Amino acid sequence: MSSAASIAPSTSGLHAPARGRTKKAEQDVTVTDPTLVKRAVKAAALGNAMEWFDFGVYGYLTATLGHVFFPTASSSAQVLSTLGTFAAAFLVRPIGGAFFGPLGDRIGRQKVLAITMIMMAAGTLSIGLIPSYGSIGVWAPVLLIVARMVQGFSTGGEYGGACTFIAEYAPDKRRGFFGSFLELGTNAGYVAGATLATVLITTLPSDSLYSWGWRIPFLIAGPIGLVGLYVRMKLEETPAFQKLAQEAEDKEKSFPKPKIKEMFVGNAGAMATCIALVLVFNVTDYMLLSYMPTFLSEELHYDATHGTIILIGVMLLMMVVQLPMGMANDRFGHRKVIGGACLGFVLLSVPALLLIQAGSTWAIALGLAGLGLLLVGFTSSMPSTLPALFPTKVRYGSLSVGFNLSVSLFGGTTPLIAAALIAGTGNLMIPAYYMMGAAVVGGVAAWRMRESAGRPLPGSPPAV
Repeated sequence: MSSAASIAPSTSGLHAPARGRTKKAEQDVTVTDPTLVKRAVKAAALGNAMEWFDFGVYGYLTATLGHVFFPTASSSAQVLSTLGTFAAAFLVRPIGGAFFGPLGDRIGRQKVLAITMIMMAAGTLSIGLIPSYGSIGVWAPVLLIVARMVQGFSTGGEYGGACTFIAEYAPDKRRGFFGSFLELGTNAGYVAGATLATVLITTLPSDSLYSWGWRIPFLIAGPIGLVGLYVRMKLEETPAFQKLAQEAEDKEKSFPKPKIKEMFVGNAGAMATCIALVLVFNVTDYMLLSYMPTFLSEELHYDATHGTIILIGVMLLMMVVQLPMGMANDRFGHRKVIGGACLGFVLLSVPALLLIQAGSTWAIALGLAGLGLLLVGFTSSMPSTLPALFPTKVRYGSLSVGFNLSVSLFGGTTPLIAAALIAGTGNLMIPAYYMMGAAVVGGVAAWRMRESAGRPLPGSPPAV
């Protein structure tokens, strides 16, 4: 069976006039194949899991990596240097998005997602092979930055492509549910990375951890990447892209080559909305999942292992709630879910951080859990909301550019900026204020955007 079965025979095998309509009111309808939808969702989620496995490992091994690659610096300088290297990858993400996004609109989503999977695996694997500072001196952190940039460049085409791939396969009335699997993969990868890092830190002597133990999580990326590549190579192209290609073929024209300016001209409002939504999504996401482990250990002097275990529990809770929240998006709409999460961050960020600063295990767990549940309002919504902002012709490219531009400016820099502001001001409430400001921006964007839940993607017929 093809990726989308026809209601009646058609030349493309993908779409056909709906029955019971007059010729003038004829409308194409895409009938999705549940088996292929599930396969597409699994393949996209696996890539996202791999990406965040790396982020989880990097975030939870920050102190260890600082000792390995910046041994001559003070403890705080090691943390800032490692977080700076983490942020460096985000400088090239917009470049990767501008390269892979239009490429995905021209040659197909499936092919580009296979390429990004290879690059992601290679970049992560190479980190595990870099000699220590003690062996090659300053070249060690230089090579670390290069590897992170390879990761950043490939990731620039990963998330936008994965969102587009799932959204173009899913039926309109279940796009929120299927899209939420993408961020379920995020949490699964993060939990796996955090758990492995914690096991290594708690079971290995310091000398073993610094000499070879820290490499293990990064070396695992090679086999995972091969599995992910195999899964993605077995996929068919999305129905929406096939329809676009078929229309070009029927008109005996070459497939149109998207241009960067097309992503902005006529789509300026959608691009601004995308950047604002991604801002609140990623500031809160990176603050909780990437910076909080460092905040707990470096600023509150809380036991790093206990803090990691608590955050792993929070992520498991988020995974339990993720799919029901995806269904809530389909039922109530993206605007209400995203707007409610933004309001929650405005009202509850300060109380949550005060609980975290109280220092007891239960207070820290309650504060982090509250932020995690609010974050699910974004993780369950964005994979289905963002692709619906743009038409098929420029969807992959526009989403990749807008997403990565916002992540680079606001998301990936969040841990570094938060740490620097706290170091400069001594105010431990900085993370709460930072999230509240982002929530205001996201709330305005959610209020102004067009509701897309349950409706066809722009430029695509209804999908059932």
